[in-house]
Amino acid sequence: MTTEKLVEQIRKKKSFLCIGLDVDLNKIPQHLLETEDPIFEFNKAIIDTTHHLAVAYKPNTAFYEAYGLKGWRSLARTIEYINEKHPEIFTIADAKRGDIGNTSTMYAKAFFEDLNFDSVTVAPYMGKDSVEPFLEFENRHAILLALTSNQGAFDFQTKKVEEIALYKQVLRTSTTWKNSQNLMYVVGATKAEFLGEIREIIPESFLLVPGVGAQGGSLEEVCKYGMTDNIGLLINSSRGIIYASKDADFAQAAARKAEALQQQMEAVMS
Repeated sequence: MTTEKLVEQIRKKKSFLCIGLDVDLNKIPQHLLETEDPIFEFNKAIIDTTHHLAVAYKPNTAFYEAYGLKGWRSLARTIEYINEKHPEIFTIADAKRGDIGNTSTMYAKAFFEDLNFDSVTVAPYMGKDSVEPFLEFENRHAILLALTSNQGAFDFQTKKVEEIALYKQVLRTSTTWKNSQNLMYVVGATKAEFLGEIREIIPESFLLVPGVGAQGGSLEEVCKYGMTDNIGLLINSSRGIIYASKDADFAQAAARKAEALQQQMEAVMS
């Protein structure tokens, strides 16, 4: 999907909501466990009630890999369902890959060609040759981990290298890579105060922003410092939406939570 198509959907839906599909079988309604594919059935119900409110879905692959081959099949069914029923929605494989060049090429093929995701999250630690293979695919995006929402982000990401914070080095260097126009970046909502400086380095790039909701990030703060003329933000909420209820009405409860966020986004955009 092109960035222009993503912006078109954001303006049409008055939303820049990304819903994380992080399915834990211990947290979903018990009646779904009786189905042949409870992970897919859970995702399908969430998608059916929220697709008009969200512009992106983000399955975290760990929640599928943990269940082995069955989990991977559930992931494949989920992305196939989104692409078939709602091809306008941007899809993110939250896989945090990144390895030497030939390995990264295979990771890129797995997510872009086999599973047909629009984007994949990528770790930058191994540098240019581990990321550029993801950038070779037309209308596909690598979402680079820049400044993450977890507490451990301060272990390395904000440490200074030659008087410059490491995450800033990552941002600046990444803009020099081949096909860097296909890059997006992960910046946690719990780091909203850093967004002003981040926008000085990457003024127009899309940011995937986790941490609103269960992790305590502020939508208002993120928008204040991070929004661009083309919005430039995908605000992710996972647990706060998909686990709004463990009862039979779980999908409707998720839709209510999603709508509440979408309404806040519409207010910011107006």
